[in-house]
Amino acid sequence: MNKKLYILFVVGFFCTAFYGSKFGFLDFPEHFPIVVYNLEKNPLTQEKINLGRALFYDPILSKDGTISCASCHSPYNGFAHTDHELSHGINDQIGTRNAPPLFNLAWQKSFNWDGAINHLDMQALAPLNDAREMGETTDSVIVKLQNSALYPSLFMAAFRDSIVTGQHFLQALAAFELTLISANAKYDKVKKGTEEFTIQEFNGYDLFQKNCNSCHTEPLFSSYELANNGLPIDTTLNDYGKGQITGVKADSLLFKIPSLRNLKFTHPYMHDGRFKRLNEVLNHYTKGIQHNKTLSEKFKNPIVLSSNEKTDLIAFLLTLNDSEFVFNPDNKYPRDILSNAK
Repeated sequence: MNKKLYILFVVGFFCTAFYGSKFGFLDFPEHFPIVVYNLEKNPLTQEKINLGRALFYDPILSKDGTISCASCHSPYNGFAHTDHELSHGINDQIGTRNAPPLFNLAWQKSFNWDGAINHLDMQALAPLNDAREMGETTDSVIVKLQNSALYPSLFMAAFRDSIVTGQHFLQALAAFELTLISANAKYDKVKKGTEEFTIQEFNGYDLFQKNCNSCHTEPLFSSYELANNGLPIDTTLNDYGKGQITGVKADSLLFKIPSLRNLKFTHPYMHDGRFKRLNEVLNHYTKGIQHNKTLSEKFKNPIVLSSNEKTDLIAFLLTLNDSEFVFNPDNKYPRDILSNAK
């Protein structure tokens, strides 16, 4: 073997080994972009994922022991809160926004509808400390986990340390959430060449690329940027999105663009859950956009669609439903783990 080939072989071997050690528990789709999340700072292990999964489903994280992460992010609904316009919290309180679905989080730079959280590891702090959601404090949760019969041993397995810390708690939750990858819908199989669109789906795909792809960029079906899409403000909630966080007028009514994957499972739609059906969403973009000072340029002209074209577009959107992800038993309640706490 000549010297040049030998160097390429050695580099290739170590790259493969490194890639495998970092990504061994995640099956990253080949047609997806490079991940945003820094896995070097939170390398994944099965033990860490198991811990995060237990924490995700355990109501011990809430003040009164009634609400878990899964209460608002159900696995059977693409990890969203289906049929409820707004999320529910402790003491039967109603939140102020629709719980967004949780999947493909490794590709996202900001979280929450207003983009207020800039790292997945920090995202759980928002619902945890919200009086209407979990109503807890981080310190109190750490004490409860440390004093439980279950968690010190799970933290020992995951981090080689039975002392529960805030950093390890958040990293474990993130580790499980990183495994929530939705990439096996019909659309993905078409991209792999194992299935084909019907004529109607192909026509809908063409309409999607012309009218929707700039915001709902494939293959993730979102740019995950923030935009004002011309929704009239709900005068009961008075939610101004990012502007409510920053107080900057230019940020008024900016909300994170959601992914269009798994729409069959994640209704109702929009940050306040105002639309129950996809037809209502399309009607908004064809004749419901409200012009205001921060309306994003992309929405200043309504989309023009005939009735048949709306049907074709919806046919394509249905190819983004990933039933294998939604019904994956690896994502469900970890009965084998949490039963030890009873």
